[in-house]
Amino acid sequence: MLFLGNSRISVALLDPADAEDRKRQGTRYCWGGYIWQVTHREAGPVFTGPEWPEAKPKPFNGQGLPESFRHAQFGSGRPLMLEQGHGFIIGIGDVAPGPDGDVVVVRPCEWSITHAPSAIEFCTAQSRNGYTCQVTRRVMIDGATVSSTTSIANVGTRPLPLHWFAHPFFALTDRLLTCELPATWGMNENVGYTLDPAHRLSFRRRFENIDDGHFERLKVGASTPLRAILSHPKLSRIIFSTDFVPDWCPVWGNNNTWSIEPYLETELAPGTHRAWTLRYELEQAGAATPSGLTPP
Repeated sequence: MLFLGNSRISVALLDPADAEDRKRQGTRYCWGGYIWQVTHREAGPVFTGPEWPEAKPKPFNGQGLPESFRHAQFGSGRPLMLEQGHGFIIGIGDVAPGPDGDVVVVRPCEWSITHAPSAIEFCTAQSRNGYTCQVTRRVMIDGATVSSTTSIANVGTRPLPLHWFAHPFFALTDRLLTCELPATWGMNENVGYTLDPAHRLSFRRRFENIDDGHFERLKVGASTPLRAILSHPKLSRIIFSTDFVPDWCPVWGNNNTWSIEPYLETELAPGTHRAWTLRYELEQAGAATPSGLTPP
């Protein structure tokens, strides 16, 4: 793995060139800049995953703070940049049809990795089926804040579908969590969560196991980037924010973790680019009851 650290936190990232780390990867999450865990010097490991604390979760489930470039449109399953299953997935590599009907990686991206005391940058370029793009992922730490910036440029001749989402895995306290949302955001009535007048989301019940959970689409406020204030079993809170207004944003949880997933769904014309940043502010540990989180 690759590491960043200072006096307050350390960040472990999967190394896209390392054979052991590649076993944790798959076709869902971007290989470059995959944050596997953030460890607070006082609170310990901060993030979890659907199978937590399994040391080797299935690549589709993962853990930590992964980000994804979809290779099929959510809901419809319409392929993006793939022709008869052949093409590339942004940030992963060339793929081909697999035996189970999904795709498999046949040639991973080649990433150039640049290290600095407080940042790691991953760069790659991909081209197939007339699509060509350049991708840069930069993970930076500043005190107890982790920032993840992505930049993608369409340097080809075809419009480039950009379907991206973040899938952070937040820790639960006794299988529960609260999350304060922006005042302009909302949520339909549902069986999984409630939203009080202060725009604080909470669970209606404790989910029982890995397969017990709920997925719900939020109502994104016009012109309002995401700023979520989340409870945590060992920190006083985590503030998760974006510098863009998501095109849509679902939430999902099970008995091990909970996610809020800002999406971008657009198309980049030839010669254009897009960049965006996520921030995770880890506020100082308070007097919360220990959760028993341990590193995998």
